[in-house]
Amino acid sequence: MTARALVGLLPSGVTARGEVWYDRRNLLAGKERDWRAVRGREIGLLLQDPFTMLNPVLRCGRIVEESLPDGRRRSRTDRRAEVGRRLGEVGIDAATAAGRYPFQLSGGMRQRVAIAAALAREPRILIADEPSTALDVTTQHEILMLLQRVQEARGMGLILITHDLRVAFSICDRVYVLYAGSVVETAPAVELEAEPLHPYSQGLLLSEPPADRRVRELVAIPGSVATADEVAGSCTFAPRCRWVQGVCREQAPLLREVGRGRQSACVRLHEIRGEMSSLRREAQEESAPAVEHPSSGALIDVREATKVFGRGRGSVAALDGVSLSVREHEAVGLVGESGSGKSTLARILVGLEHATDGEILIDGLDARDWTKLDAKERRRLRGVVQIVFQDPYSSLNPMRSVGWTLREAIATHRPNATAVDAEVRELLLSVGLASEHAHRKPVALSGGERQRVAIARALAARPQLLICDEPVSALDMSVQAQILNLFATLRRERGLAYLFITHDLSTVRQVAERVYVMHRGRIVESGPVEEVLTRPRDPYTIKLLDSVPRSERDRTVEERQSVEAAIPDPGSTPPGP
Repeated sequence: MTARALVGLLPSGVTARGEVWYDRRNLLAGKERDWRAVRGREIGLLLQDPFTMLNPVLRCGRIVEESLPDGRRRSRTDRRAEVGRRLGEVGIDAATAAGRYPFQLSGGMRQRVAIAAALAREPRILIADEPSTALDVTTQHEILMLLQRVQEARGMGLILITHDLRVAFSICDRVYVLYAGSVVETAPAVELEAEPLHPYSQGLLLSEPPADRRVRELVAIPGSVATADEVAGSCTFAPRCRWVQGVCREQAPLLREVGRGRQSACVRLHEIRGEMSSLRREAQEESAPAVEHPSSGALIDVREATKVFGRGRGSVAALDGVSLSVREHEAVGLVGESGSGKSTLARILVGLEHATDGEILIDGLDARDWTKLDAKERRRLRGVVQIVFQDPYSSLNPMRSVGWTLREAIATHRPNATAVDAEVRELLLSVGLASEHAHRKPVALSGGERQRVAIARALAARPQLLICDEPVSALDMSVQAQILNLFATLRRERGLAYLFITHDLSTVRQVAERVYVMHRGRIVESGPVEEVLTRPRDPYTIKLLDSVPRSERDRTVEERQSVEAAIPDPGSTPPGP
């Protein structure tokens, strides 16, 4: 909403008050014609989903051409040459991409085209709103490095909106932390990473799954974000803060200087700063080994599975000889970038696609093609395996209440079930939601609450195994920690097994004991999580690990550790000639 206010694109019925100064002008005091002179030409906007920016009926070259400031005055040859130069700046071969439509490109390529279009008018400032959130780790790294390179080469200002602190620390000079409509802290990125000076900033930092070790339980901020009206006249974070006292609710605290270039809106900072530091040290020192849960037979056994889409020269092999297994009560990770075949395998396992060749056994039953099974066999398989998708809003009926959705799921899997309303309340309680949520529709829920409902619906079938297809990638860090802790709790209480599909290596380290690394339809490496992520062998796994966003502080620590590891121990025996 802030980004839209900065470029005059607020939704109908929403207005902005205050001041937005740009080039000695208050933009909020101008009219629409004044915005048109600034929007795109002076301040560019890059949205999270390139599909919302790119016209689906125009070829990519035409999209960039339309954005050129003087495109109509150029000859056709000049326009093509300029489009090629613009696409080349963002790492795209114009010969292959300019003639294609957006739907024919990968997510990373579409985002590059969107960047080229946003930069075509030579803006002095680019606002990038979650430009890498929906991308896999390698593509995310490429897009972030591209933005940083273009920003430095052009001397352009960049406002990066993100919920991933690793991304912010890896590319930003300064960070503003927003909560419930208010700025609660501002600081240089390096200093904020070293010591956050607001309880909410600290909560975000501690909620982030560590990439280098496993912890017993992720630190999650309790509750959910309040609306601005609910916390008006007090500290916006008070309902969720462990250090809240009466003074925090007396009035809305203002940002105040707490150091050079640093501001915080916490009125009790001087009292709790030491305790905050102690909590961070404890969290940084905590580690826990992966716990092996007792397991017996394999619930899922995939052997040399292939999946080919299309025929003849136009065919594409999404899976190419994939072998994978998940035992009872076991958590297995499946990682890889977009297009590697992870979701295709998941869809085959729940009967939404069928394998072209190979063998797929689910609880001992041949499940290569669900359409060849009778109703009793399909019902048995659905009682073994269920799936939780990435976007809960798309997987929930927006016209139906939560209670209706859960009652339908119960009736589908167990037509003779009794006391259905009581079971709905039990399902909601099991995923950490109050029974009152049964009366709400998805639009009235937060992203984390919608994902909890999606999990509850999957649990209605009482499955032995959940396939989790990127279930937390679209959630902010604090909500992500809550959902990951929920998965761990459900596993302990219900003895569930998981196939956890993700592109986030820090996430898979927290939830799985074994991991498979997938690349271009093949399994390129597998083994215990700690071994694969600590001592990777395949070049692609190494590339994935190298693509995890790192701040300058992290790079300095890694370089120092590398140097120290190379220095021989004074007490050791010197190497021979």
